[in-house]
Amino acid sequence: MSIPGAEDQIDPATFEQILEMDEDEVEREFSKSIVYDFFGQADQTFKKMDKELEKKEGKYLKELSELGHFLKGSSATLGLTKVKDSCEKIQHYGQLKDDAGLKDITEEKAQENLAKIIKQAKTEFTDVKEILKEFYQDKGDDEEEEEEPPAKAKA
Repeated sequence: MSIPGAEDQIDPATFEQILEMDEDEVEREFSKSIVYDFFGQADQTFKKMDKELEKKEGKYLKELSELGHFLKGSSATLGLTKVKDSCEKIQHYGQLKDDAGLKDITEEKAQENLAKIIKQAKTEFTDVKEILKEFYQDKGDDEEEEEEPPAKAKA
């Protein structure tokens, strides 16, 4: 199943596996809960990244690398390819490595790269978040409007 507007942002095969776990293809409660939990995790993780990058103290690069690794795993599970790729770069830069994790870079270069890639990852996350919110909204509205109008108040 392809999601409109997500062709280059969400891996359809991976996301389809998540959708297959839904008991109800209209409500999609299971997959929606996983996706919305990810939204919360990502928001919190990006806030932590901003704090670490701003303070530049102690083991901040190690912390940024770990936060990138964490978010990379979560986004990969959902098939969010652009977010995953950017988080992998955050992980590498936090280890003082280049994009691919092969060559050493300076701390100054890592800071410069991290500022750019974190901003990019947040933009990619915001884009895919909007696409997924629209996907879940569309899935529920067609059937629920006639039967349960108050369902919208829960959101």
